[in-house]
Order: sequence, then C-alpha cells, then structure tokens
Amino acid sequence: MGAGRTHRRTRMNKQELVDAVAAVTGESKAATAEAIDAFIDVVTATVSKGDTVQLIGFGSFGTGARAARTGRNPATGAEIQIPAAKTVKFTAGKAFKDLVNG
Repeated sequence: MGAGRTHRRTRMNKQELVDAVAAVTGESKAATAEAIDAFIDVVTATVSKGDTVQLIGFGSFGTGARAARTGRNPATGAEIQIPAAKTVKFTAGKAFKDLVNG
C-alpha cells in the first residue's frame, strides 16, 4: 500500500451474495437463494467425484493432491508425519485475474 492509501478488506456472506444477485437479476431473494444453493450443491458433488467445474472467464473448481510430508508439532517441536491428502482448489480464469489486477 502506498503512503496515504488505505485498503479496507470486506467479506461478503451468503445472504449478502443472495441480496446482490437478486438485485441484479430482479428475481426474488428466495429464488436466488435456491439457485445459489443448487450451484453450490452441483459444484460440491462434481468436485468430490474428482471432476472439474470450469466456468470460462471466471475459473475452475477442482481437486489437487498434497504429498505426505514431515512436519513439527508446534507445542513440542517433535517431528510428526502428515499423511497425503486430496485438496480442493479454485483456479481463477484469465479474465478474472486481469480484472483483479487491473
């Protein structure tokens, strides 16, 4: 951040997202909430099966893999083995990245 500039970070919760989308589309908040819930359900089910959801210009929801590794217990300093795990990832599309960096 430059001198004299402030940056306020805010988070949009689900209800605020529903309100914003309903305002843009003119649909009721109930119908919008139902559509957003359906979107989340479909993306969750698709990614949990190991498939990818790609929305051109926005990004892709998919899975990744994290290898097993050795870590340290922060309380004791003892080495611990951390098992391999699947991860969920979102990769922003070019248009989205360009808008954020614009």
